Amino acid sequence: MKIDIQKLVRKNILNLKPYSSARDEFEGENGIFLDANENPFGELNRYPDPYQRKIKQKLSAINQISADNIFLGNGSDEVIDLAFRIFCEPRKDKVLTFSPTYGMYDVSANINNVELINLDLNEDFQIDLETLKPYLKDENLKIIFICSPNNPTGNSIKNIEYILENFNGIIFIDEAYIDFSPKESFRNQIKNYENLIVSQTFSKAWGMASVRVGIAYASEEIIKFYNKTKPPYNISQLNQNAVLETLNDENIKLVQENIKLILNEKKLLIESLLQLKLVKKIFPTDANFILIEVENADWIYQKLVDENVIVRNRNSVIKNCLRITVGSPEENLKLIETLQNLN
Repeated sequence: MKIDIQKLVRKNILNLKPYSSARDEFEGENGIFLDANENPFGELNRYPDPYQRKIKQKLSAINQISADNIFLGNGSDEVIDLAFRIFCEPRKDKVLTFSPTYGMYDVSANINNVELINLDLNEDFQIDLETLKPYLKDENLKIIFICSPNNPTGNSIKNIEYILENFNGIIFIDEAYIDFSPKESFRNQIKNYENLIVSQTFSKAWGMASVRVGIAYASEEIIKFYNKTKPPYNISQLNQNAVLETLNDENIKLVQENIKLILNEKKLLIESLLQLKLVKKIFPTDANFILIEVENADWIYQKLVDENVIVRNRNSVIKNCLRITVGSPEENLKLIETLQNLN
């Protein structure tokens, strides 16, 4: 299915002349820099690479994806927000999400004054295709957001291939938790679907939440629009250096070992939770967290807080449910001991 991406892009973005920074005009690393009005003194006095080329080269080698198919944002939240800015005309276009899911799609829609269609997932937290199908023909529906593995439910979403084959707008797959999942990433599908954006992050499996660096994999054409629309220096040099340090062979091996540890701890944690009477249900999860249904979520949440054990109370989203991030062995043991005392 051939899709003309330019027809999906807002006219003002098509016509936008992006800001040209000093580092757009000169890309070298050595020289006497008198072009960007920087202070000549100090350790952090120079602007960073606006396109984070070294990081993209590393990711390209690791994932066998061209650097031209990679965008780096100030967290995945910037990747999400820019999708609205590029493709959605305020007060005219629409986006669609499936509930319950990550709350920033809703927030970004409101910030950008774009109508959000929110379809409920079924009882298995999966997409109901029959409910979705009529919306796929709406010409003003520009983006469908799919979080898989889904937050806060933890499960991988099925039937994504159907949407890719039958929707002419942008399909945005948020894979923040994909490194914990046995499922294959959709990033390798960008060569088959030019309207596909796959976002990932350094915040979860890579253990760099404070660095705020998100990733988008997409067609070269979409990436060009991202680079055209983003702020000139959207990721600081400090944060770029932190990511580059993590992307060396030794640290990649450590990250992989930590993922295995977390997944093993998740298994042990689930086994322990199953022994507790106050836990009514544990939902399937491909992420680094567990969603559980309990008898009284608000009460249990507060009792845990009293013991300095902080989980996420999702009672307002899914009745009597708590979302528990898998911690270190010591943290998980403290959680289970505290819950046992409440049992």
